[in-house]
Amino acid sequence: MERAGGLEGEVIGILAGWGRYPVVVAEAIRRHGGRTAILAIRDHADAALEPLADSHGTVGLAEIGGAIDFFRRAGVRRATMAGKIHKTKLFARRAWLHHLPDWRGLVTFWPHFVSRRRDNRDDSLLSAIAAAFDARGVRMCPATEFAPELLAGPGVLAGRPLSAGELADVVFGWGLAKELGRHDIGQTVVVRRRAPLALEAIEGTDECIRRAGRLCPSGGLVVVKVAKPQQDLRFDMPTIGVGTLESLRASGGRVLAVEAGRTILVDAPAMAATATAGGITLVGFCDAAGLPETGLAGTGLPETVGSGAAA
Repeated sequence: MERAGGLEGEVIGILAGWGRYPVVVAEAIRRHGGRTAILAIRDHADAALEPLADSHGTVGLAEIGGAIDFFRRAGVRRATMAGKIHKTKLFARRAWLHHLPDWRGLVTFWPHFVSRRRDNRDDSLLSAIAAAFDARGVRMCPATEFAPELLAGPGVLAGRPLSAGELADVVFGWGLAKELGRHDIGQTVVVRRRAPLALEAIEGTDECIRRAGRLCPSGGLVVVKVAKPQQDLRFDMPTIGVGTLESLRASGGRVLAVEAGRTILVDAPAMAATATAGGITLVGFCDAAGLPETGLAGTGLPETVGSGAAA
């Protein structure tokens, strides 16, 4: 991975989806001396992005050729995808009339939505998009190649240390989340007393948490969000922000455990303040053979968390 400090004068492309994450990435690129060519996905991207752009445009979800041409005109050689894509929009009635594909988009998505020779899992669709960009000389990279400071570290990031019961729930949920990710279904599970309450699918992390809150109004929820075992770090890296913590607090959650080094924290200082005010522990674990471990001594957690923690 190239150092973010080497961006001086380089134009970095951002294919921007929903949420604050693209804003944070754009701010980081400019902080590291880079310039930004921001292409906002229609009906998704934040209006706050435009002032951060040296070049700015808007594109439909399936206008792959138009997106590539925009980046090439702006002199982009490296780009990143940042922000959530509301995949449900692709399955809405007459979705393609609103997000009509251009020729390159039609060629890219034909095997997925028309001939059905390929599936429509997130990894499959995003890999197809990245391949189309790469073929035209625009290399898709993980956002952390430009802003490594956004990655979560190991240990307690906000709040109090975990109780023995909460740690047992993290261990239990970690294995479920990794298996869920292995099938490219979702990255988040919500558990209580080693019972799974909700598993993330197309609805996204926040709605998964809210659903668990409706199912378990007594609270005490533990949320575990991990990277998929086969995660392509160019896109779809686990991302959490203040909104995730607010959903957790409203649902009676107590713990949010994430995978250190493979999870993006959007606005980390604000997240720490929100977690502390809401009585939530935000904690980062490393993955070791399918089990969470802190990866760092002296953080208020045991250095290695094995199956015995759930006993």
